[in-house]
Amino acid sequence: MTAEQSRPVAIVTGGTRGIGLGIARALARDGWDLALCGLRSEETVGEILDQLRAGGAGVMYRTLDVSRTADHPRFVGAVRERWSRINALVNNAGRGPRVRADLLDATEESFDEILRTNLQGPYFLTQHVARLLVTQRREQTDAPAAIVFVTSVSAVLASTNRGEYCVSKAGLSMAARLFALRLADHGVPVYEVRPGIIGTDMTAPVREAYDKRIADGLVPARRWGTPEDVGRVVSALLRGDFPYASGSVIDVDGGLSIPKL
Repeated sequence: MTAEQSRPVAIVTGGTRGIGLGIARALARDGWDLALCGLRSEETVGEILDQLRAGGAGVMYRTLDVSRTADHPRFVGAVRERWSRINALVNNAGRGPRVRADLLDATEESFDEILRTNLQGPYFLTQHVARLLVTQRREQTDAPAAIVFVTSVSAVLASTNRGEYCVSKAGLSMAARLFALRLADHGVPVYEVRPGIIGTDMTAPVREAYDKRIADGLVPARRWGTPEDVGRVVSALLRGDFPYASGSVIDVDGGLSIPKL
C-alpha cells in the first residue's frame, strides 16, 4: 500500500482562505489528504495548493459553489475517482450578507442567497457524503469517518443587522445535531464547531470596530481568534480522539459566548 493509499481523505469546503485554510493546514500537518473546493479558479489558488502539498499532503481542488446542489455529485465523484474513498467532511464554506441591513429592511433576495449557501448547500452535501460514509463503515468497520459543521456563535447570539446570517447558522447547528443522531449507530461522529470573532478577509471590514470592543472586554481572552485556532480543534476531532462525543458543540471564541453578568 502506498502512502497516498493509506492517508485518510477529508473534504474541506471553502478550504483555501480564512478559517477553511486554517483547517486545511492543520489537517495536512496531521497526515490527511485534502479535497478542497471554493468559488475561485484553480489557477487563482495554485500557490496555496502548492504550499499544502509541500508538507506531503495529496491535494485536489475544484471550483464549486456549494449552494448549487446539482453540482455536488460531480465534485464528490471527482474525489472518489482520485482516492476511491472519503473519510471526513468539513462543512466550512459560508458567506455573510452583501449588505448588513436592519432586520426590518432586509430583503428576500439576501435571505435566499445566505440560506442557500450557509444551510441548504451544506445540508445536502452532508446527505450525499453521509451515505458514502455509512457504506464505507459497513464494508470496513475501522475506516476513519467523521463530519464537522463549522457554524458560528451567531447560531446562538443575535445580531439584528444580519438576521439572515444568524438564521442560517442556527439552522446549520440543528443540522449538525440531526446528522449526529442519524449517523451515531453507524459509527460516524458528527461535531459542531462554533467560531467567534476570527480574523479573516470576511471580518476585515469590521476590524477597527471589533478591535475596540475586544479591548473593552467583549472577548474575555482579549484577542482576535485565528483560523489556526479553529484548525487545531477540527484536526483534533478528526483524529478520532472523541468518538463518544458525537453531537458535541465546541465553542472557539475566547469565552465570548459564556453567559456572564
